[in-house]
Amino acid sequence: MAVESRPVRYFVAVAEERSFTRAAERLGITGPALSRAIRNLETDLGVRLFERSTRVVELTEPGAVLLAHARPALEALDAAARRTVRASAPHRSVLLAVKADTDGGLLEHILAAAAAEPDAEPVTVRLCGWREHTRLLRTGEADAALMFEPYDPGGIDSDVVAVEPRVAALPADHALAGASRVRLADLGIGPEEVDERAERDIGELGVHDLAQLLALIGLGATTTVLPRSVAARYPRQAVAYVPIEDCPPARLVIAWPERSRSRGVAALVRAATAAAESRGMGTAVEAPRPGLTAAGDRGTVSTTDDRPGARTGERHGISGLTGPASPRAGHAYTLAENRN
Repeated sequence: MAVESRPVRYFVAVAEERSFTRAAERLGITGPALSRAIRNLETDLGVRLFERSTRVVELTEPGAVLLAHARPALEALDAAARRTVRASAPHRSVLLAVKADTDGGLLEHILAAAAAEPDAEPVTVRLCGWREHTRLLRTGEADAALMFEPYDPGGIDSDVVAVEPRVAALPADHALAGASRVRLADLGIGPEEVDERAERDIGELGVHDLAQLLALIGLGATTTVLPRSVAARYPRQAVAYVPIEDCPPARLVIAWPERSRSRGVAALVRAATAAAESRGMGTAVEAPRPGLTAAGDRGTVSTTDDRPGARTGERHGISGLTGPASPRAGHAYTLAENRN
């Protein structure tokens, strides 16, 4: 059954707005035209997608199923269109999404290593916000992302680049500020909370970024847990950073869309791993990755597979790629405008 994308976009707008009037305004079309499009879609599918009343529009069970599948499908379609347009550009580059100061201190080293890789392309750094990396990958606004776990793995492949300790960020006058090290129990934090603690604190305290969170910590309003490299970028007289002896380490990953076959991205992934290892931050154990762990699965793909994560039996083995080498001298990167 073939379904056009336009009525599906209309359906998603109505489902998200819960109103035909607001959806029509959002789409820039008339209400009657939108209603006709939805009725035609329901006829084509043979199901009722909405329960309509004078006050509210609610999804039916089939409508909820369609919405769950329609969003990623439209996102993938838009991403394909963006990447297609970019592929025709005379000067191509790999778009790397990075949150400022959350690169493990490795960004410059990764860019330098990438410039010397066979199949290297210039790297355009796309600065982004908290947890925005995977959205940019899915929408085609980035080709790769450097970020700390956790993240939504749907449609994303990744390699662990570096593993590093975490520290507690405490007010300078906190009772534990002068300790040589602390335990999670001293902070009232469970191991399962660690990965998302800083992000949760930012959300709950109504601040917009790490700098504002640290300002509140300095005022004694809260505490948090950060990767050591992030803390090193934010020295504060009013904040003490104390090692945590029983804290799970922070894991920095480089990620890319799981269907990517870009040689430029593959070169960047190799460079990221090499840069971390050269600075003693690499991990000896590769990250478990869905679909890339069992022999006989994608974990043993041939050396002609040019997906960024194709395995060849080597650690972090994004190798065996063929094609003309194009090493570039110096830092082959530019800085994209931060649109956030």
